[in-house]
Parts: sequence; C-alpha cells; structure tokens
Amino acid sequence: MKYIDEFHDPVLTKIILKKIKNINSRRVNLMEVCGTHTVAIFRHGLRGLLPENINLLTGPGCPVCVTSQGDIDKMIALACKDDVIITTFGDMIKVPGTTSSLEKERAKGSDIRVVYSPAESLAIARENPDKKVVFLGIGFETTSPLIAACMMDAFKKKLGNYSVLVSHKLVVPAMRALMEAEEVKIDGFICPGHVSTTIGANAYREISEHYKVPCVIAGFEPLDILQSIYMILNQVNNSESRVETQYTRAVSDEGNKASQELLSQVFEESEAEWRGMGVIPGSGLKPRKKYRSLDTERQFNIKTVKSMENPACSCGEVLRGLKKPSDCKIFGKTCTPENPYGPCMVSTEGACAAYYKYVK
Repeated sequence: MKYIDEFHDPVLTKIILKKIKNINSRRVNLMEVCGTHTVAIFRHGLRGLLPENINLLTGPGCPVCVTSQGDIDKMIALACKDDVIITTFGDMIKVPGTTSSLEKERAKGSDIRVVYSPAESLAIARENPDKKVVFLGIGFETTSPLIAACMMDAFKKKLGNYSVLVSHKLVVPAMRALMEAEEVKIDGFICPGHVSTTIGANAYREISEHYKVPCVIAGFEPLDILQSIYMILNQVNNSESRVETQYTRAVSDEGNKASQELLSQVFEESEAEWRGMGVIPGSGLKPRKKYRSLDTERQFNIKTVKSMENPACSCGEVLRGLKKPSDCKIFGKTCTPENPYGPCMVSTEGACAAYYKYVK
C-alpha cells in the first residue's frame, strides 16, 4: 500500500542509515517537538539504529503533557460543580492534579464524558439544556481549528449552556523559548507534521534564521523520520540553517489558509503557562471579544487549591529535553501508566508512556 509499505522498506532503511553514519562524526542533539514523532521513534526502535553521536531529545510536543498544573486543577474544580457536564478527550482523564484527577472525580459522581470530536460536546449541550456543558480545549494548531469551528457554531445557534476552557498552545513560541533558555544545545529540530499542515513551513523560518538551527518537517513513518534526520545532518555538516519539508505529501509553505483564518476569527494570541517551561508570551490562545461569552473562565468563578506539581515527577525536565524518562527516579517504579505521577506517563503521546511501553 502506498505510504505504508514503501515507508517500511528494509532496503531503503539500510541505505538511509548508511548515509546518516557517513555524513557526520561530531555529536549532535536533535529535538522532536511532536508527541506522535516521539511515539514513532520509540515504537520503531529508531534510537537504537542511529550512531551513538546522534542524540534524540524529546521536546514539548505532547499537548496534554505541557498543560500546566494550574490548568489541570481548574478542570478538576469545574468537574466538582453542580449541574456541570465536563466533556474532554480521553487523555485528560487520568492526569493527576494537585489533590485529585478527573478520573477520581468521575468515580465520586461528577458528570465527565470522553468525546472523540469537539462537535460531540455541542450535541451534549443541545441534549442537556438544563446543564452547563464545558469542553476542555487543549492541543496545538492541529486541534484548535476544530474547536474554533465549534465555538462559531455555538455562537451562531446561541447555545448559551456551552463553553470552552481554552488551554491551547502554539508550537513556534515554545521552540523559541527552548532556544532562548539555552539549557541544552539543540543542533536541529524535527518539526511536527500535523501542526505544520495548518501553520505551514514558513512559520519556522524565524527559528532557523534567528537561531541558526536547521528545521525539517517530518512525516510519521520510520523512513520519514530517518530521512528527516539525514536532511538535518546534511545542513549541520554544511553549516546551513534553513527550513526544509520532508513531509511534502501533506505540508505546504503557506499551510492551510482556511484553518488559519478560522483560528484568527475566533482566537487571539495570549501568554500561556507551560508545564516545566513557565509562562511563554504569545504561546497561547484566548477567545476574541465576540466569542467571550463562550469562555468558561468568564462564565464561572473557578476557585482552585494552590497548585503544586509532584516534586518526585520529572515531566518538566523531560519536556525540555534535559532528562530521559529513565533518568526519573520514580519512572517504572512508583510511577506507571496505572499509577501516573505526571502527564508524561498518562498521554499516549507522552515520552514516559512511550518509553515504558516500548523500551522498559
């Protein structure tokens, strides 16, 4: 099957690996900023195929993982309110807050429903006019246009019992923050494929030009990722820093203009707090004035406990590329998918969950 068999071809894999081994001898740190890439790298054992001088770093590419503890606690506080239905993607259910989780509150009787599309939350709001229905809006530019469309629909239909707790994040400002922090040397970025279909390749030019670091947008099959690594190494070897697209079958320079326009109509950029990275200017979204009636934080007086991350959890350092999951003292011991101490062990795109499943 096209785009399946050809991207698992063992002959092509050997050819690309040989090129990678021959192109560069110095140690390089390459960071992927996409949770799906993280999972693919672990699942296909790509780290073990690469020469030792190529170090793959896991970055802040999991939207559940980068959601701040304060935002998690807001979600839990909302779930405890009477006459409220919480609708959410499934990855959020087990993420531990400071004192509880959505899973624990659901067990106590809170009405928390897993949905597979933001549109399902609209249907739930229509079916339950006597309840306040809150959708937990997380994700990068991949999912935020869908949520923007639902907010537009809710506004047009005057669905007064529907709102969104907006916790969306933008990828490029986080990459900028990583480069500014200089905690770890990053020699190249493996840029996210899904996000890039929306924002386009041109969005990364400020990163490559200002910080002199190669950026290559990669697909998700093993050969996609290996070819992208080769493309980055080729730039490093030639002292170049530009944006290239390996994932040309899905990503254009300009991106999806319709999705960009949708986002622009409903949201405006704002500062946002990231787990492990603090507050990053221009890295979040908030509803524009026209749609503020759909902003959960304006509808509710949300009171939370003083937010505190578990001091034993290393999610923050993992998200910044400072640690591997196995460097955490509780990884695979007290912290497991059944008993997670942090979101990196919860989400299917989390580095700790992927490491536990495919490496441990």
